[in-house]
Amino acid sequence: MGFDARFLELHAAMPRVSEADAATSVELDYVHFSVVLDTARRLARVTGVNVDGASLVELDRGGDDWQLDERIPADWQAGPAVYARNDLDRGHLVRRRDPVWGSPEVAARANAETFRYPNAAPQASGFNQSKELWLGLEDHVLAHASVNGMRLSVFTAPILAAGDPAYRGIRVPLRYWKIAAWNSGGELAAAGFVVDQAPLVDTSEARTPLPGEVPDLGPFRTFQVPVADVAALTKLEMPELVEADRLPKTIAAAGWRRLETSADLLL
Repeated sequence: MGFDARFLELHAAMPRVSEADAATSVELDYVHFSVVLDTARRLARVTGVNVDGASLVELDRGGDDWQLDERIPADWQAGPAVYARNDLDRGHLVRRRDPVWGSPEVAARANAETFRYPNAAPQASGFNQSKELWLGLEDHVLAHASVNGMRLSVFTAPILAAGDPAYRGIRVPLRYWKIAAWNSGGELAAAGFVVDQAPLVDTSEARTPLPGEVPDLGPFRTFQVPVADVAALTKLEMPELVEADRLPKTIAAAGWRRLETSADLLL
């Protein structure tokens, strides 16, 4: 019951890992979503979820009962030790409510399965307007785009950069990406986004964290970006999504578009 590439009634496949990264990648299927985990970085390289906006089921978040995925070794996952006694949030990659649709039993299982460590990544604690916008992008796309049947396929993950700061056996990602895809009048449409949580300091003045110290993270800053830029940053293969990008080329040429509110989205 993992991610369905035909969910939009046209083909919209998950971005694919390159041959170079395939040896350290494992795909895990959950209810209505899938995670491709980088076992070396112990974080997701890509996730994909099918969102049926017309059939979402409202369930309580519950007690944040995060669990290791027992199908794979614990040391492939960034587990509870990464988040213990610090201010890092276990950020959902596939948003908790996105796969929670269908029958009550299926929705409940989907809700629980979003609390698996392969679906988490360390994020700055606290909240700001840009983080709220990032977490609500799916809702804004459903509200403002011409979406057939209120269905979306959403892909997201950290950008796993070599320079990410080391912490407790992992490297904490400083940027995340997200692509929303939908059926617009029988044609695939897509929009790409990046959120940056790098510290807002002059890099020449940045202090290297001491061993065991949480890296400095800044407030979320959200951008709409060309899908082609996401492909380049992640080294994932996604030609269909690049072709379907709704960001006008004239605007894309001017650089990344900083988003302050949902009114800034170009869909």
